[in-house]
Amino acid sequence: MIDVLGVLRHGGRQVIAHIDFPLLLITLAIMAVGLSTVYSATYDGNNRLLSQAGNMGVALVVMWFVARLRPQQLMSAAIPLYALGLVLLLAVFLFGIKVNGAKRWLSLGFTRIQPSEIMKIAMPLMLAWYFHKYEASLRARHFVVAALLLVIPFGLIAKQPDLGTALLVGGAGFFVIFFAGLPWKVIIGLIAAGAAAAPLLWSMMHDYQRKRILTLIDPTTDPLGSGYHIIQSTIAIGSGGPFGKGYLNGTQTHLEFIPEKHTDFIFAVYSEEWGLLGNALLVFLYTLLIGRGLMIASAASTLFSRLLAGAITLGFFAYAFINMGMVSGILPVVGVPLPFMSYGGSALVMLFLGIGILMSIHTHRMMVKK
Repeated sequence: MIDVLGVLRHGGRQVIAHIDFPLLLITLAIMAVGLSTVYSATYDGNNRLLSQAGNMGVALVVMWFVARLRPQQLMSAAIPLYALGLVLLLAVFLFGIKVNGAKRWLSLGFTRIQPSEIMKIAMPLMLAWYFHKYEASLRARHFVVAALLLVIPFGLIAKQPDLGTALLVGGAGFFVIFFAGLPWKVIIGLIAAGAAAAPLLWSMMHDYQRKRILTLIDPTTDPLGSGYHIIQSTIAIGSGGPFGKGYLNGTQTHLEFIPEKHTDFIFAVYSEEWGLLGNALLVFLYTLLIGRGLMIASAASTLFSRLLAGAITLGFFAYAFINMGMVSGILPVVGVPLPFMSYGGSALVMLFLGIGILMSIHTHRMMVKK
């Protein structure tokens, strides 16, 4: 007779064989906090809670599928995915849909896509493959080529304009270049050059981008316009105090003072309800997530895997730092969601794709170098 229970047990082991449970549990904990906060921000009868739960289900399936891939398969996808991303970014530049003054989307008839999201994964994949290929003979010229591979999509995304996504893509690429061995003297030189070029960069910015920076310095100059977001979010965070006002009791949230309260400014909703203690817990969860990702990166068996895992992990840090910074009023508002908490489908899927890549690197860390 067929051992049905044995077959089921074997099948169950196969299903979870590539899952890194510490990483998954940390991510699920942040997701649970996010889902409850989305409910609080939108509990007036709309269906965003169910929609976000559906987004999470799709994202988890994507994570599971990617976790089963071998790093060699990820490496072979680097060039095609990067090339596809560039083609789609050029298509946006030529044929994209303009919404609220920004041309960021392509229409496929039945839906529309935002190609810049692809670059959040394609960029670190491409650069990790490139440095892996030339691992034995790295020279200064290789870092120059890597910089060009980074600057082209960064410029196309910033031109849309979408500074938030451009910063995340640029950060992901820079992390790979940094981990590949970019000398500190070059980094310091780039910082100095950037400071010297600040007047030129200022003149190249769009009016709304310059206004955001000026508003960051003094939001009261336009309290009902560009300064409104920062003023209301900082009021919400401060009013939470040490222990918060309690779940579903945020007055700034439920009296509709906080803008984009279920997406970019969800941290203000959470802070008002749970206060400083809740914020400390959330920062602790993100620290665990980043720590686990760096552990996976340090244990990876090839340069490709180490660079990719390190860049993805620090990408999560950049997401959280930029979002919390802009909501708290210490960074300009650039439209970056809080990872695994903000409402949204495409960004969540890309984040879980990154989690799946980390799991793939961890479970296949004995792969043979090419």
